[in-house]
Amino acid sequence: MSEKLKVGVLGATGMVGQRFIALLEHHPWFEVVTVAASPRSAGKTYEEAVGGRWKMTTPMPEAVKKLVVYNVNEVEKVAATVDFVFSAVDMSKDEIKAIEEAYAKTETPVVSNNSAHRWTPDVPMVVPELNPEHFEVIKYQRERLGTKRGFVAVKPNCSIQSYAPPLFALKDFEPKEVVVTTYQAISGAGKTFQDWPEMEGNIIPFIGGEEEKSEQEPLRIWGRLEDGVIKKCEDGPKITSQCIRVPILNGHTAAVFVNFGKKPSKEEMIERWRNFKGLPQELNLPSAPKQFIQYLEEDNRPQVVLDVDYENGMGISVGRLREDSLYDYKFVGLSHNTVRGAAGGAVLCAELLKAQGYITKK
Repeated sequence: MSEKLKVGVLGATGMVGQRFIALLEHHPWFEVVTVAASPRSAGKTYEEAVGGRWKMTTPMPEAVKKLVVYNVNEVEKVAATVDFVFSAVDMSKDEIKAIEEAYAKTETPVVSNNSAHRWTPDVPMVVPELNPEHFEVIKYQRERLGTKRGFVAVKPNCSIQSYAPPLFALKDFEPKEVVVTTYQAISGAGKTFQDWPEMEGNIIPFIGGEEEKSEQEPLRIWGRLEDGVIKKCEDGPKITSQCIRVPILNGHTAAVFVNFGKKPSKEEMIERWRNFKGLPQELNLPSAPKQFIQYLEEDNRPQVVLDVDYENGMGISVGRLREDSLYDYKFVGLSHNTVRGAAGGAVLCAELLKAQGYITKK
């Protein structure tokens, strides 16, 4: 315990907060010592506060059951107990921005699953295999906040994980135009079928804000650090999307059409996917998938039932690559939306931040 970093989870009783708790149960570097949630949960044990709303398929870890829940708004009190925090709070965007910066100003790094800071110019939004160099903007953020070790870092939206990494792996071929339709699981809305029975056998062709995120966030990931801020890639691919809620518990699937500036062969694309590695693989980080992207040859893959837990939910599965009559190619991608797309992606960010010296013991 003494060697592990002490971690707090903000918004610990919600679905993503629960996923953080589950993923960190046996983590070699991090130990959850503090859970914080809304005032109505404060003062109860974590087990009491969650009650019958535990949404993971694995049991609640014994180590957190008796932790007394802090009021997330008592920033100084929570920050005094931890080395850094994961944020999954359920508030308005303005409230999230304010509270995450408040924690950072207590010299407590914040690794957030929330969308509030994704477009703050000096906050890095990182998929560790794709744009780890964006963490360098933290230096400028600390100057703005007046901190020495505190900062906010975020991971991008869950909806882009199933197609942005495969496209990024092909960037040498200059993707120019992308049409993507995502078929998104109900856990992306923090729901199970138990609390959203009307989704059984149903499809809803609208998810608020998702299409804008799906079209714009990859361009920030492809952006660059300049003048102390991350600037969006202006010459990246033009992306148009539709986002559809489907009756699946976990797993976002993407149907992708793409035109390239330099059209590759099918064999070149598959080779790039299978051999794509990033800093997490080079550093052998605890949560890093050994193989980030797998390509499946079968016509009926990837499938949620068979492939969503690939690499413990941290890998991306791609299949059905073929030439198209209007576009150069089309393919299907799949990612686990609450692991790679949410809590797991944030844990991997924290591992890289620790490995690079951004997160240390207080």
